[in-house]
Amino acid sequence: MATSRRDVLKLAGLALAGSSFPSIIVPKKTFAGTNSETLKVGLIGCGGRGSGAAQQALSADPNVVLHAMGDIFPDKLEASLTNLKKVHGDKVKVTEDRKFLGFDAYQKVIDSGVDVVLLATPPFFRPLHLEAAVKAGKHIFCEKPVAVDAPGIRRVLDAAKLAKQKNLSLVSGFCWRYDMPKRASFGQILDGAIGDVTTVYNTYNTQLLWSFPRKEGWTDMEYQLRNWLYYTWISGDHIVEQAVHSVDMMSWAFGDVKPLSAIATGGRQVRTDPAFGHIYDHFAVVYEYPNGAKGFHFSRQQANTDTQYHVESIGTKGRAMVDCSRRIHEIYGAKSWKYQGDTPNMYQVEHNELFASIRNGKPKNDGEWMAQSTLLAIMGRMAAYTGKRITYEQALNSNEKLGPDTITSFGVPVPVAEVAKPGFTAFS
Repeated sequence: MATSRRDVLKLAGLALAGSSFPSIIVPKKTFAGTNSETLKVGLIGCGGRGSGAAQQALSADPNVVLHAMGDIFPDKLEASLTNLKKVHGDKVKVTEDRKFLGFDAYQKVIDSGVDVVLLATPPFFRPLHLEAAVKAGKHIFCEKPVAVDAPGIRRVLDAAKLAKQKNLSLVSGFCWRYDMPKRASFGQILDGAIGDVTTVYNTYNTQLLWSFPRKEGWTDMEYQLRNWLYYTWISGDHIVEQAVHSVDMMSWAFGDVKPLSAIATGGRQVRTDPAFGHIYDHFAVVYEYPNGAKGFHFSRQQANTDTQYHVESIGTKGRAMVDCSRRIHEIYGAKSWKYQGDTPNMYQVEHNELFASIRNGKPKNDGEWMAQSTLLAIMGRMAAYTGKRITYEQALNSNEKLGPDTITSFGVPVPVAEVAKPGFTAFS
């Protein structure tokens, strides 16, 4: 009997979409990567998101301590440590000799005796840090996006495969995949509630984000790393760094089936000041899927504009609305439905499930889909920057490497890139 496209999508994504919120179980036995009941956590990247991840990790399990911290900026590390101590007190056991600074701080945290690492640096560093953590046999929470270019994606895919072989848990920071209303909503979609999905329209339209004026003594490298959002080599541009959440939900609705190609437009209309580096301030991408299905993505970061953050999936029997701003989770059509269940904090659920998987000896591995969702955003950027139709295979096999091979100090020369010009910027 022939397998329908809906059956393929359902099988590809339903298990993840419908997974349950596990309880925390603390058995008296060893687990991968440690020989103690106390789980020691290491934080790599002590900014706002990293500090939040550490807060949630310490709340996820009754026998977890923060053992080590690493960052390239002393002020970030100290501020994070102070705030975490205020909340968690004795669970924060970071001594002076386990506060690591510099571009090799990640390795020192990994080597400090931790069982779990939280990877929350700017995205450029993610493939390197993930590789090192997996090789060392650590369980991992890995923030999104997982890379800024295709060589980085390939490294992440290899690391995720090795993590699976080593029975290590690898949980992604794509937080909406851990949001109960969205799990239920996309579970409905993948179970056929709107029929075959033909179109997914998704947006991440927001306003301006933070930036820091240059201070005396900062090198070009330090200035860019302090303002990492605005440099493609560090962030991947805002479609990769921020709007990738919407791209990820689009992929989820399609059952994580790979698109065939993407065409796109984008540019830098409003946010043109040098303080905003060289990234775009808007994107529009059309992803072409098998059997004629299409995904339409729109994102922008422009002041004084209307905001919109939602995913609308249209199928042969209805449509589904997931609105992140207005908290709407409904299906309209032949099978009407509305989410009416609990809404626990999705960031906390990520860590609850990570630590439960470690304790239960049933490791989670989000590696493949988190890499693919990041690649789809990179693919959209490639299409917008070049003005060319980019196939999935071209994107995955691209040799374009955006950043330096290694960074050992703030004195390393930074990449110099002009604003991309469609029709002139080449694909590589």
